[in-house]
Amino acid sequence: MEEQIRQSIKDILVRMGADTVAFVVERPGDIAHGDYATNAALAAAKSLGKNPRELADELAHALRESLRDHVSRIEVAGPGFINILLARDAVNFMVAEADAKGPDWGKGGGNTAKRILVEYSNPNAFKEMHIGHLVGTVVGEALSRLIQNSGATVARDTFGGDIGPNVAKALWGLRKNGIDDPTTAQEIGAAYTEGSRAYETDPNAKEEIDALNQAMYAGTDHALMELWRKGRDVSMEEFRRIWKLLGTHFDFEFFDSDTTEAGVRIVMDGLQKGIFEKSDGAIIYNGEKKGVHTMVFITSHDTPTYEAKDIGLAFLKEERWPSDQAVVITGNEQTGRFRTVLAALSDIAPVLAEKTVHVSTGFLKLASGKMSSREGNVIAAAEFIRDIITRASEKNPDPLIAEQVAIGAIKYMILRQAPGSDIVFDEEKSLSLEGDSGPYLQYALVRAASVLAQAGEKGKGDIPAEPYDIERVMLHFPEVAARAARELTPNLLVTYLTELAGQWNSFYAKERIIGGDHEAHKLIVARAFVQTMTNGLTLLGVPTPERM
Repeated sequence: MEEQIRQSIKDILVRMGADTVAFVVERPGDIAHGDYATNAALAAAKSLGKNPRELADELAHALRESLRDHVSRIEVAGPGFINILLARDAVNFMVAEADAKGPDWGKGGGNTAKRILVEYSNPNAFKEMHIGHLVGTVVGEALSRLIQNSGATVARDTFGGDIGPNVAKALWGLRKNGIDDPTTAQEIGAAYTEGSRAYETDPNAKEEIDALNQAMYAGTDHALMELWRKGRDVSMEEFRRIWKLLGTHFDFEFFDSDTTEAGVRIVMDGLQKGIFEKSDGAIIYNGEKKGVHTMVFITSHDTPTYEAKDIGLAFLKEERWPSDQAVVITGNEQTGRFRTVLAALSDIAPVLAEKTVHVSTGFLKLASGKMSSREGNVIAAAEFIRDIITRASEKNPDPLIAEQVAIGAIKYMILRQAPGSDIVFDEEKSLSLEGDSGPYLQYALVRAASVLAQAGEKGKGDIPAEPYDIERVMLHFPEVAARAARELTPNLLVTYLTELAGQWNSFYAKERIIGGDHEAHKLIVARAFVQTMTNGLTLLGVPTPERM
């Protein structure tokens, strides 16, 4: 309906001679003001040389003629805003559509025929996945689902470090402890922590770790490479276990070692072309000319940095899965670094750089603040998830329900914030059924499904003259999902679903659904709500338990 209103306004403005004016059609802040509002008159007044309020009156009159039976009221408000209230039949149609379309309710076509590759999670082998990776995984999965819901063909990839100084630290720690056959991610994580501390405090250890790093790139020490392969396999199995728990899978698992050779070759070629330059034996990208950081791409030891590997990755992605857009999700601490990589890539391969979109995520903070893995006090993702499941099981002894509620709680608290904003995780609030939590949405869904189970056969009765507020909120679901995908902001859908759950709870409290007036219509509303909430939670990757 939003698109129909938008097109009607555009056609009217074209007839008036304002065909290039940009305007918005959106939900009013207060549902009492109507279902849609537009600033078209305010936006077009100057170009048409008219008073905004008078132009709004003209637009409102023309819209009444254009939309006819679809609206019951169009009013001018304030200095020239136009509020639009849909007719009962139009609302009925949207609610019936939500009920009838099932899983397809809310699907769009804005990205039809587009191929979009989404990179996220990116844990590094030889280290435990920590809560920072957890944030990226949750945001990346939600964005992947939203983009796919908009009609695009989506592939998911993750890019992890499996070679370089950090890996050398872990290998050094394993060797020091006499471990040549690591079996758990925790064992490898402890070795990495020990190696990191030694690297900072012991000059001899630092020299040994640097030598291990160069030996890895050479690949000639067979015993070292066998330990490296075993360690990477153990790390990846643990990552895949966590991804499965979070409802995530990847079409491509890329590693530093896959991109090293290409990255070095491309940087060296760029050096010959003047894109890169030498400095103290290293090869750098001078970012000052583009207002970004100057960074090293190949060290004075002839080993590539993360930045060179990112360049190699961009080419590897295009080779393996050509796309129209490449979305990359990282923590916001990497924003500056990523700007330099994109600046260098724009000099090397402008088309690849232009289609690459970076989305940053904030820190997940607990009472102790952000943890540093180098200091050894990082909170591991597996440990964090396990603790929330344990808390959830105190109220839900069924292990499946406890897991679904815990995952919902974690995902909601992460996704409710705009990407890039820090997240303060309150364990009590995250599991509350009182609102602004994942379990609050899940419980609203379970309650509505329970009503439908009790209803049995379809009810009877006529349709009320005025739509219930929940109907007016529900009809906006496709638009919210489309906007969340377009703007890469899953928090918009979280906010909407929280409002919708509140509307259901109010409807449930005020109205007698089974056996009351308008029973048949109320059951349609309940079914439409169940479908809308189910589809919305699914887009966010939040589990939909059958009971709580």
